[in-house]
Formats: sequence, C-alpha cells, structure tokens
Amino acid sequence: MSADSIQRATEKIAQICAQPRDIVTMWHDTSAVVAGVVPYFQTPCWYTVDPASLLMTSHFHHGLAEFPGEWLAAEYYEDDAQSIPDVMRSPLGISTLHEVTGGDPTNSPRWQRNMTMGGDQELIARLRTRNGEVWGALSLYREPGRPLFTESEKNFLAAVAPCLADGARRALLFGQAEEPEYADSPGLLVLNENWDIESATPGVARWMADIPGGDWDRGELPAAVTTLAGRTLRLAEDRNRAGEVALSRVLSRSGAWVVLHGACLNSTGQRRIAVIVEPAHPSRIYPLLMSAYGLTEREKEVTRLVLQGASTTQISNDLTVSAHTVQQHLKSIFDKTGVRSRRDLVGKVFFAHYEPRFRDNEKRAQADKALRGGPWSD
Repeated sequence: MSADSIQRATEKIAQICAQPRDIVTMWHDTSAVVAGVVPYFQTPCWYTVDPASLLMTSHFHHGLAEFPGEWLAAEYYEDDAQSIPDVMRSPLGISTLHEVTGGDPTNSPRWQRNMTMGGDQELIARLRTRNGEVWGALSLYREPGRPLFTESEKNFLAAVAPCLADGARRALLFGQAEEPEYADSPGLLVLNENWDIESATPGVARWMADIPGGDWDRGELPAAVTTLAGRTLRLAEDRNRAGEVALSRVLSRSGAWVVLHGACLNSTGQRRIAVIVEPAHPSRIYPLLMSAYGLTEREKEVTRLVLQGASTTQISNDLTVSAHTVQQHLKSIFDKTGVRSRRDLVGKVFFAHYEPRFRDNEKRAQADKALRGGPWSD
C-alpha cells in the first residue's frame, strides 16, 4: 500500500475518533479503515480497559456477543505466551502470537482456542494516549495460510493507537454523559456556531454552575466554555490538524479541577460544537479497594502498581521505599484479599469488580446502549 493511502487512512481514523459518539459505532467505523491497511480474518476484537488498573471493562466482536468464561479466566490466570493484560503492561504495547512463540504457536492454549474460530495468527495492539493513559486494546486475526503481520502493518497500528485511545476515552465519557451513573458523571453540552445552547445532558447545569464566570440560569456560559468552543472551530478549519480535539483544564468554584473536551459535529451540515466536561481525576478503583478489603493508603498504591504490572523494584522506586517494605505491604495485601500471588491478586480484583462491568457492557452493546468504563458500581 502506498504512503499516501496509509496517510489517508490515518487521517480518516483521526476524524472518526474525534467525533463524540458511542464506542460501538466508533469500533465499526474504524474497523473498516483498519482493514484497508491491515487485512484481517472476519472481524476485530476491541476492548476497553480502566487506565487506573489496566483491567478490561468491555469487549466488542461482531459475531461473538459473549466472551467465553473460560477464555476470560485464561486472560488473567493462565501462564501463556501472550495475553491482553500482558500486552497492556509491556514496553512495546504490540505483539503477535507467532513472534512470541518463535513461529510455532501450536503449544499455546491461546492459539488452540483461536483456531476453534479459524484464527491462526493473532496480533494484539495496546491503545494508549500520547500522555500515557491506556484505554483499550485491539486484537486482529488471520486464518491459516495467510502472510504474517508485517512491520509496516504494526507501525501503522502503533501510529493510530493514540487516536483510537482518545476516541475510546471520549466515547465512554459520551456514554456516561448521556446516561449518568454517578453524581460526578460527565456532562455533554451541544452549541451552535453562535454559542447558543442546542442541547444539554442532565448533569451539565451542575457543572456549569461550578465553573467560574457564567450564569446558567440566564443562559450565560463560562468564558472557559466559549473559549474552548472557539478553539474547537479553529481546529476543525485547519486541515493540518484533522481530528485534533480541544482540551482545557479549569479550576472550579468548589476547588476541584475539571477537564473540558471540545469536538466539532458536522453530521447535519451545520457546524455544532460538543463540549464534554468531566472531573480531572475520576478513578474509582481506590475507594473500591479500601471499602472492599480495608487496604491502607500505601497498600492501595502498591496494589495499583501490581495491577499495572510493576515489579518489586519498580514499586520500590516509584514509592521511594525499600524492596523489603514493598514485600511487607504485599504480604499484608495478600492476607487481606485472600490470595497467594500477584497473578491471583489481579484475577481477584478483576473477577470481583470488573467482570460484572464487562458482562453488563456485553448486554448494553446488544441493546444499542452506551458502554461504560471503570469497575462495577456496587
């Protein structure tokens, strides 16, 4: 494929991912573009993950509405050559089963499972934003007898991964805004070119009242919102920055930081601006770990790093404590959670607090409802 064709595909994916839309539609639309550069067997398997824990929150594979339970258990408990959690935590963030098995995957239980569906080769690519947050993964397959995935194909996927990660994050925010799940769920505001409000989700009024400089009751938007809307339109007019999304960080009246995302909507012919507002740090795994297991603050930090695949040395360096102290924290964590190893700890947290979200998202996808991220809301 020519360099021009690859560039056009890259730009198309950026444009698709910049639109605030539901994530299943985004997966559908980007799958078609990816296929033009990286041919694959049947359909891809897309995943979202919680960036705080790197645990899976959903999957979407056209034709596989429910991920088999034994396959899901294998991702977290099986010691195989390749797994989605391992690729999420790897330095490169992209892996093929043939490469990691030296060209002979036949002894891999993962390969044997894939072959039941006709997939001889598997490529897993991590979807990580440019600022380092992991929001998902993509698995592509090829049937027996097909050429191996090439370096140029892997380079293309690595190049578009940040756009796909940003798109996944935005789609999850969009879903939470349309159907709020928490008191601090994101809000969605749609403006026309004159900054008039066309629509707003239920949570927006609270957010707008907390951002300095506006008066929601009188229809006056905060300056931070109108400034972001103007920047969004300018970005949309710059062909060299196709697919780029405007972002702004604002200190609210209540003293918390919030993040504004701006994207231009062109579906009706008249340009409109979608503004999504969210808390700057919406992670929900930390209170979950405290309430479920009674972990101390330091034990929560150690657990977070274990979930993200950090070694004892890495945890020691990150927290500025000795390796012996890390081991003592791990012993306490294992005792409180009732596990015996790091792998068991990851599996315990996933199956207790993330599998319910994963399964609920399967049902939501089938019902054409927006998918959700983060651990299950008990």
